[in-house]
Amino acid sequence: MDVSSLIMIVAMLAVFYFLMIKPENKRKKQAEEMRNSIKKGERITTIGGMVGRVVQINDNTVVFETSEDRVRIEIAKWGIQSTETVEQAAAEQRSAGGGLFGRKAASKEADDKKESDDAKAELPGSSDKKEKKDFDPELK
Repeated sequence: MDVSSLIMIVAMLAVFYFLMIKPENKRKKQAEEMRNSIKKGERITTIGGMVGRVVQINDNTVVFETSEDRVRIEIAKWGIQSTETVEQAAAEQRSAGGGLFGRKAASKEADDKKESDDAKAELPGSSDKKEKKDFDPELK
């Protein structure tokens, strides 16, 4: 084995380290810092996709509420994918200016519902009772 082959192997290992290993370690360190800096009231998203507000922080776990009916779930800190403070959420909502999830979308949904209700009222034989539909026609 000559010197040039040895230099090429060392150079390839160095490139591999700087392109693969070092950035991954940096991402892991940032994620760990984010998980250790969680505070009560922050909005979190878990790796599984659940979203909620933090209500309690323990050494290795976090308890968060997922909805208005106060469903509480305890998860391990490593299961948290991202966090968002209340201020960040408010700023994003203001910057959206009634975009996709803002007031315009909500008013459009209300208008669509009103139109469909008006159309149902005009149909002969329509009633307020919702009809239960079977998915399998052979069960009738």
